[in-house]
Amino acid sequence: MRQRETFADTGVVWSEGGYIFATRNGRPVEPRNVYRSFTWVAAGAGLRVVRLHDARHGCATLLTAAGVAPRVIMEILGHSQISITMDVYTHVVHDTQREAISHMDRLLKRRLPDA
Repeated sequence: MRQRETFADTGVVWSEGGYIFATRNGRPVEPRNVYRSFTWVAAGAGLRVVRLHDARHGCATLLTAAGVAPRVIMEILGHSQISITMDVYTHVVHDTQREAISHMDRLLKRRLPDA
């Protein structure tokens, strides 16, 4: 609604397509332009430029490692089924489990009396 109001003030004809991120007239953003903007922001932040899909994968990986519920990650990524999310990002869950077991192992070794 805010976009429509803003465009109404500028006199630009709004093309309703239901997009959250749209061009100045409401049409879908061209993938090349999205990637161009993405690389510009990444370079400006001093980050290595990666494919957008890799950034998406990285986001999901970080969310999984942070303990965010798989259903929430599924919704953020726009997957239609939880199995898609979990099949792709299960390796992170295994890595997190391995790390947790290592922590437990270290704690137990500290508490065991010397033989």
